Amino acid sequence: MSNVLLTGAGGFIGSHLAEQLVARGHTVRAFVRYNGRGDTGHIRDLASEVRAQIEVIYGDLRDSHAVFEAARGVDTIYHLGALIAIPYSYVHPRETIETNVIGTLNILEAAREHQIRRVVHTSTSEVYGTARFVPITEEHPLQGQSPYSASKIAADKIVESFFLSFNLPVVTVRPFNTYGPRQSARAVIPATIVQALTQSVVRLGDQRPTRDLNFVTDTARGFLLAAESEQALGQTINLANQAEISIGDLVAKIIHLVGRPVSIETDHTRLRPAASEVFRLYGDHQRARALLGWEPQISLDQGLRRTIDWIAQHLDQYDPTRYQV
Repeated sequence: MSNVLLTGAGGFIGSHLAEQLVARGHTVRAFVRYNGRGDTGHIRDLASEVRAQIEVIYGDLRDSHAVFEAARGVDTIYHLGALIAIPYSYVHPRETIETNVIGTLNILEAAREHQIRRVVHTSTSEVYGTARFVPITEEHPLQGQSPYSASKIAADKIVESFFLSFNLPVVTVRPFNTYGPRQSARAVIPATIVQALTQSVVRLGDQRPTRDLNFVTDTARGFLLAAESEQALGQTINLANQAEISIGDLVAKIIHLVGRPVSIETDHTRLRPAASEVFRLYGDHQRARALLGWEPQISLDQGLRRTIDWIAQHLDQYDPTRYQV
């Protein structure tokens, strides 16, 4: 059991990781971006007995002092905090870069000063850009096809430099597309589910790209294993399902599972700039299997059913008429 700092704890994946950490007996300090409402994000959706065991600290990753103080007295840092919305990064690239790059630097410097046992850093499959070969291994070239992906490439390389320069005990976890309960409608799966449950038309962007999908509990379990494996030190590790599905086929599957007759329309406001679209993501998880003993446990159909059920019970958290960037 350990004392852990979890950045991005109020987010989609972060809240599921917080839940799993508490279940395993860890003492969890959640770093949440300050807001005047005292909103803890998806921590509010956790069971009351889980929430009671999470210490919430408000701050901004760009504030080095706030990060330094949050890291005091912990032995493991799970760094999930980031601005992750790709459309938002087109509108506000500077904020995205400052949060994701400077924020990561602040985490690393705090970890170095406090002699943290392990830092688990979050990357993204978006750093690969459109696949040049499949399945995508960790040696695949990196390409910044959006300001968001460029910011994560920079953050990943800074993490690598702290391992090689200062022997900081870090692991970079690179999830492919994660989905499940609590995900915001900025992502295609919840956006589709919400519209299919409530509207006669599902409005989408490009349906041609393929994605490699993991259910959120599988992704969170990969983070836990990365914090425990000595073999993983200094490594970058894909968390991929090692399968791909086109957005069009995925949407058709969701509509079938929802069981309502709806039509599909292309919404041009949801399209990425042409050269920025990542057309194929299909990852290799052999390193995760070898170093972590990790592979997905939840099938796509199982995961989609669980996600549909959760969203159907929480429709008040979504606006089906609005495109969420």
